[in-house]
Amino acid sequence: MIESNLSEFGTILIFILGALVFGTIMLFVAKVIRPDRPNYEKLTTYESGEDTVGSAWGQFNLKFYIVALIFLLFEVEIIYLFPWAIIFGDKEMIEGTDWQWAWFALVEMFIFIFILALGLVYAWRKGYLDWVKPQQRTSDFVSKIPSEAYKKYMN
Repeated sequence: MIESNLSEFGTILIFILGALVFGTIMLFVAKVIRPDRPNYEKLTTYESGEDTVGSAWGQFNLKFYIVALIFLLFEVEIIYLFPWAIIFGDKEMIEGTDWQWAWFALVEMFIFIFILALGLVYAWRKGYLDWVKPQQRTSDFVSKIPSEAYKKYMN
C-alpha cells in the first residue's frame, strides 16, 4: 500500500482547489465558445416582450424585508433542533453517563430556546413585528365641481 504524506485536511484542500480550478476553467471555456450577438432586445431589462412601465426605483415597505429576515433567523433554529433531538435520544449515552447527559442536553436546549425567545421579545418590543398602518391624508385636489353637487349622492 502506498503511504500518503497528506493529512486528511490536505486531501480536502486539494479537492476544494481542484473544484475551484475546474469551475474557473469551465466558465472561461463557456465565455470563449458561446455566441456573442447582442441586440436591442437582449440588452433590455426584460426579455418577455413587454415594455417596462415606470422606474424600477419604487419604494417598498421595509417591514416586508425585516419580517422576512426575522422569519429566517427563527427558522434556522430548526437546523440546530433536529441534530439535538437525535443526539438527545441516544439511549446508550444517557445510560452511560448516569443521566447527566440527558440533563445537560435538556438544559442546553432550554438555554438556546430562551435566547431565541429573548430575540423575539426584543424584535416585538422594538416594533419590528407591528405593521404600520398608513396615515390617512386628505387630498389637496381642487375640483371644478361645486361641493353642493355631491350632497344628493352623499345622503
